[in-house]
Amino acid sequence: MATETLKSDTGAGGTSVIRRVLLDNGALSALVVLVVAMSLLSGDFLTTQNLLNVGVQAAVTAILAFGVTFVIVSAGIDLSVGSVAALSATVLAWSATSAGVPVVLAVVLAIVTGIACGFVNGALISYGKLPPFIATLAMLSIARGLSLVISQGSPIAFPDSVSRLGDTLGGRLPVPVLVMIAMGLITALILGRTFIGRSMYAIGGNEEAARLSGLRVKRQKIVIYALSGLFAAVAGIVLASRLVSAQPQAAQGYELDAIAAVVIGGASLAGGVGKASGTLIGALILAVLRNGLNLLSVSAFWQQVVIGVVIALAVLLDTLRRKAGSGAASSAGTAPGAPGAGRRGALKFAGAALCVALVVGAVSYFNSGSSGGTKRVGMSLSTLNNPFFVQMKEGAQAEAEKAGIDLTVTDAQNDASQQANQLQNFTSSGVSSIIVNPVDSDAVGPGVRSANKADIPVIAADRGVNKADTATLVASDNVAGGKLAADALADRIGGKGSIVILQGTAGTSASRERGAGFAEGLKAYPGIKVVAKQPADFDRTKGLDVMTNLIQSHPGVTGVFAENDEMALGAVKALGSKAGKSVSVVGFDGTPDGLKAVEAGTLYASVAQQPAELGKIAVQNAVKAAKDEKVASTVKVPVKVVTRENVADFS
Repeated sequence: MATETLKSDTGAGGTSVIRRVLLDNGALSALVVLVVAMSLLSGDFLTTQNLLNVGVQAAVTAILAFGVTFVIVSAGIDLSVGSVAALSATVLAWSATSAGVPVVLAVVLAIVTGIACGFVNGALISYGKLPPFIATLAMLSIARGLSLVISQGSPIAFPDSVSRLGDTLGGRLPVPVLVMIAMGLITALILGRTFIGRSMYAIGGNEEAARLSGLRVKRQKIVIYALSGLFAAVAGIVLASRLVSAQPQAAQGYELDAIAAVVIGGASLAGGVGKASGTLIGALILAVLRNGLNLLSVSAFWQQVVIGVVIALAVLLDTLRRKAGSGAASSAGTAPGAPGAGRRGALKFAGAALCVALVVGAVSYFNSGSSGGTKRVGMSLSTLNNPFFVQMKEGAQAEAEKAGIDLTVTDAQNDASQQANQLQNFTSSGVSSIIVNPVDSDAVGPGVRSANKADIPVIAADRGVNKADTATLVASDNVAGGKLAADALADRIGGKGSIVILQGTAGTSASRERGAGFAEGLKAYPGIKVVAKQPADFDRTKGLDVMTNLIQSHPGVTGVFAENDEMALGAVKALGSKAGKSVSVVGFDGTPDGLKAVEAGTLYASVAQQPAELGKIAVQNAVKAAKDEKVASTVKVPVKVVTRENVADFS
């Protein structure tokens, strides 16, 4: 019987190893499948430059996620890491520039800022008895607010010496990838070789048992959250280095990506389970998805759907795998403290890595490279959550179809880092030309410079690009438009009265330029007093809420200037019957809904920019630049104030 059992075990050995590599490393298996799928679907995916792009694009999320791994292993949650990253970068940039602090000390201050935020989180949770969700949600708001206060809502240039973290070594190896690897090794070391790491697993497995066994759980939690803050600070510095500026609105929503990466990597939100290698794989899965979908020209809207579905499926399959493999024999074979478990884990990881190398090598051999055919143009828009840019996209697509051009449109979601990733993807895929509508004129510079090095012409649309070469700028004059809006509102209210201003997203060039133009125009009307300025983020709902609040404190206002039509329409809703009668509202952009409101008389005027025409002209110039034809350095699309008298002239 013993002989038969031995034979049976030996014969099944090969199958068992394969099963363990594929099933016991579910996230790694998913990554392999994704890499193979993307390689087969796009000839541009499996190139050295694009794979380096994937690494760079995963770096910030991975570093954040390493810190979040500590928290999740200990059965906590940290929603503040994105905001803490932005605050730490802002502190560094402000200290080194405005405050004149030496760069080395400024870096230390940034790191200390991250640790301090984490310390406060831990103290609120341990001694304040706040649930981790509430404590870190509060810190999310506090850190973001402080970042905006310090920067006054505008990006701050990053010190050149620190910006090298966003560069490459020897012109090839990206420094962010090296930082990601270093932070991953530190995470693995802390989790596997230190007292605090073992404490995390103990607290996550059973907090009460950990306390009864002598662990000072409260103190340990403070250290755990401080570590999360430290990693968030490093991520913020790396992110700002890539963008060559500290963006007060940077890393919004990154906390969700970080949590997703940790969970996809096999950690349990119930605590007690998680490892650094799994977190890294989770971050790579998200980066591969976004990179591959960009290369495949998948709609920006559908990308969100696909990523959400893949995250849900990855976690669901991992849960099913855990249930299927929860038998006693399996547990004994993989227990962290079991003799030889480390050696078996290393062999499994090496086997899985070999499988990945073989698959990638085979696909690379049979894949001939970049896809050919019609001319391809990449277009990165700052956001598609705004009718103005939707119209720009539609105008560009109509012109591209007419010219027989393959146009890929991506949505940066007002995230300068995401836009940098999109420009990297366009450059590595070898498009004929790139159209970029910058989230921020400074932050887009490094991505455009990469395109310059690859001899890919870049067309700037609506907003200019700083510190990089563009073939042309196709834009309306936002400053001139702001002045026109001031003249129109002043004329309507008779040159005197109290007005409020609804500002766009803090830090964006459109908000700064329109606001500056309006302020300049108001200088000619000393009888007009601005009683309040509040940001509403170019959003109709926020415009409604902010205007509702301002009416309570300033019931006597006679005019409103909103830096786009969406906020103006929100203000109109808040004003109710007063809109168009006792209170005149002026918007900006000339969107279809805005023009309807002008026609109805509730919105007095809108400064129309003709976004569809702007998109059309941008594509025309992109095609010319790709053919090395001469284009003008600046192409101005005229703006005009639209009122009830001339609204019929606009469609």
